[in-house]
Amino acid sequence: MLFQSSIRKELARTFGATLVVLITVIMTIVLIRTLGQASRGAISPQDVMLFMAYSGLGRLPTILTISLFIAMVSTLSRMYRDSEMVVWFTSGQGLAGFLRPMFQFAWPVLLLITLMAVFVWPWANQQTKNMQSRYQQRGDLDRIAPGQFQESSSGNRVFFIDRDLAGEQASTNVFIAANEKGKSSVTTARAGRIEQRGENQFLMLSNGQRIESETGKSALKISDFEEYGVKTSQSDVLGTAPSEAKLLSTRALVKDPTRSNLGELAWRLGLALSAINFVVLAVALASVNPRGGRSGNMIFVMLAFVVYNNLVNLGQNWIFVGLIGFGPLLLALHGGILLLGLAWLAKRHGNWRFKRKHAPRLAPLAVRGSAP
Repeated sequence: MLFQSSIRKELARTFGATLVVLITVIMTIVLIRTLGQASRGAISPQDVMLFMAYSGLGRLPTILTISLFIAMVSTLSRMYRDSEMVVWFTSGQGLAGFLRPMFQFAWPVLLLITLMAVFVWPWANQQTKNMQSRYQQRGDLDRIAPGQFQESSSGNRVFFIDRDLAGEQASTNVFIAANEKGKSSVTTARAGRIEQRGENQFLMLSNGQRIESETGKSALKISDFEEYGVKTSQSDVLGTAPSEAKLLSTRALVKDPTRSNLGELAWRLGLALSAINFVVLAVALASVNPRGGRSGNMIFVMLAFVVYNNLVNLGQNWIFVGLIGFGPLLLALHGGILLLGLAWLAKRHGNWRFKRKHAPRLAPLAVRGSAP
């Protein structure tokens, strides 16, 4: 009882500290990326914090896995370094006996990782995709910001306004460049206002000039106007975009077993299976070499995590291109890693040595000769 409780308490402290640090680092990176997307017009600046929350939920299974792995390796390495392992070993507790307290501590985290990978991950992707779609499919006039050139949703117009008159739906110094039906036009006006006529929205310009030209011809048509109306595109209804595998629920992936869906399903299940294997690997790989310093083993452990995690991502692509099937990938990758971890743990638990036997050498016989 003392053995298990002491390990679980230290694991809880280390896991909590590691989780806080990793969440802070990851969310800082997500914040930088989100602000970059907002500056490029991919998402609304008002939805930055909400977009960050959904993105953080999608990355939480990986964060929990690496936090759990680092906490277990750090705890066991500290016990090796402070000679606590010697005490437990001399009391009759073998290295394989650490698996039980490790799994007793890790099972709530493993369950949370599985639920988030299977259910929360697709839901968070759907929310972020809907936010991006709503912002991209807003009206052309909603895209315009004072002092910035902004492209229309159709891509054939560029708008610019100098100053926005708040509360009047009007602006000053309007510039519109358009390329439609083989004709290019540049329209400038001193002022503009928005008018709603039926279901259509118009930008009414006053006191301006319009220059038109046809593609491939040098002739220009210049006209001055006191008032000119430009119809703008208004898209309030979201279009039906083709479904992506990462947006589909796990049940939908199972019902439609295409290569893309099976690859996504293998990736989601791989997050849960890899988290279980990392518990075994933590017990098998944790050690301290007094001559190698404290960070030597941790570098090797983090390299093992990166390689395993990249194999999970590559497995998704291998299924998509048809290099391997869904079942063989799960069996070969995760089953193979589990067997490798158990074999390495058994070697260290039994203190097996793999040395080649050498033939015994015969000592030369000294022959004493009699003096002449």
